[in-house]
Amino acid sequence: MNMLDKFLPRVEFDSYEDFVENFKINIPENFNFAYDIVDEMAKMAPDQTAMVWCNEKGDERTFTFSEIRYYTDKAANFFKSVGIKKGDPVMLILKRRYEFWFCLLALHKIGAICIPATHLLTAKDIIYRNNAADIKMIVSVAEDEVIKHIEDALPESPTIQCKALVGGSRDGWYDFNKELEKASDNFVRPVGAEATTNNDISLLYFTSGTTGMPKMVQHNFVYPLGHIVTAKYWQNVIDGGLHLTVADTGWAKAVWGKIYGQWIAGSAVFVYDYDKFVPKELLDVIVKHKVTTFCAPPTIYRFFIKEDLTKFDLSHLKHCSIAGEPLNPEVYNQFLKATGLKLYEAFGQTELTVTIGTFHWMEPRPGSMGKPSPGYDIDIVNENGESCEVGEKGQIVVRTDKRKPVGMFEGYYRREDVTKNVWHDGMYHTGDMAWKDEDGYFWFVGRADDVIKSSGYKIGPFEVESALIEHPAVLECAITGVPDPVRGQVVKATVVLTKNYKPSEELVKELQNHVKKVTAPYKYPRIIEFVDELPKTISGKIRRVQIREQDKNTGK
Repeated sequence: MNMLDKFLPRVEFDSYEDFVENFKINIPENFNFAYDIVDEMAKMAPDQTAMVWCNEKGDERTFTFSEIRYYTDKAANFFKSVGIKKGDPVMLILKRRYEFWFCLLALHKIGAICIPATHLLTAKDIIYRNNAADIKMIVSVAEDEVIKHIEDALPESPTIQCKALVGGSRDGWYDFNKELEKASDNFVRPVGAEATTNNDISLLYFTSGTTGMPKMVQHNFVYPLGHIVTAKYWQNVIDGGLHLTVADTGWAKAVWGKIYGQWIAGSAVFVYDYDKFVPKELLDVIVKHKVTTFCAPPTIYRFFIKEDLTKFDLSHLKHCSIAGEPLNPEVYNQFLKATGLKLYEAFGQTELTVTIGTFHWMEPRPGSMGKPSPGYDIDIVNENGESCEVGEKGQIVVRTDKRKPVGMFEGYYRREDVTKNVWHDGMYHTGDMAWKDEDGYFWFVGRADDVIKSSGYKIGPFEVESALIEHPAVLECAITGVPDPVRGQVVKATVVLTKNYKPSEELVKELQNHVKKVTAPYKYPRIIEFVDELPKTISGKIRRVQIREQDKNTGK
């Protein structure tokens, strides 16, 4: 069963146009996902599967909604016992441990502010976050390196009052799992001043730009409802199905694909807890557990198509979606040929939900993000803030003068100046460049900072990367601009080769000629560097900014 009827006057639509025109979310007063979805599901369908979890060691756990409620109430009582109250910021560094779900929901029940974070943070990163958000408590995985960074940060983190370990014990830390055993499994929903309201802060995500320290993206308690579109209409999750989104819990993509919209739509979530991505192993667990819908960044699919996909029984897999970076048409075509499954792309940010998407009524156009989501008034504007013509490149903006989309952020926490810099005159500027075709499909060009200006031309990294990746020698690549005294910038390709190729001057010329033939000659990479791997975020996005910094430091 699902909860969609509780929030949507109408669930099914005949076309994309019908969807955009008639989709509406009824927002209740004082909505709290932990009580109004999880606890309700625990009452109405206690034995329905909520989560299937496994790790690379072979451990497996399945949790029903009744069990999720049970552990969530215990976690809430533990947090309350150590002094966590409504509005208190708590940082979770839990990778893909299933305890993340208990903690997130427990903090929602209390009305505390949850701050998911990656385990890759250094002591300096943690100090900054602790002080920027006045973090009161940290819950961490019991891994030596992570613990060391947290403990090294403590002397400069005066607001930290307590800390807890998941999966281990250590002096000065609460043993979360032992405390969970001891805690009561009955947590009563607060009333009065302690009850949550729709406008209270539920989540803070630290998100990095190309300059300056990370900003805190602030979401309220209505945010989960915005992900109904994400799960039901873009990821196309199935009531009673099993959905896998590949994401670490430290990033917003986890709540896009591992809890909110999926549970509202009646789908269980699948969590594969691993440290090193091995394509065959991920495919094996998808087959074993009969995952029905799947979402991952392009990196995952790029490696999938290098496997012999005919060896994997993917007949249970009904729908695949892709986000995080633009999709190269070559990857789309090879995956479709191997599996018969189309890849449905979308665009969004930590600040937003699915903003532009390829929904199941639409025919995917490989490389296109799709069309605007219902509730989002999307435009592409030039440097003067004027709407661009069809085919003209500009910046994607969300117009909010008439309405604010459900699930859009409230601004950057404690940074009104930064908020006003990107959100003014009734428009939120995403910082992402795109163009629109005659049929209303949006096509990604790159981050505003990634666009290369060479000899008067504007060159988007994605279009050159898409050309290069069609060549059999190229496994992955990243396009960046390198300063040039004559042209302003020239195009550089940083390339990871497939196993049958080795770097050579002949291959450089071959790749350059390939790009000249596939796309406009002025876009070809004048510089090609071969590397063993590309710098990436933990979520799989290529860090072009790091390549630019390395080039700057080495004088390239």
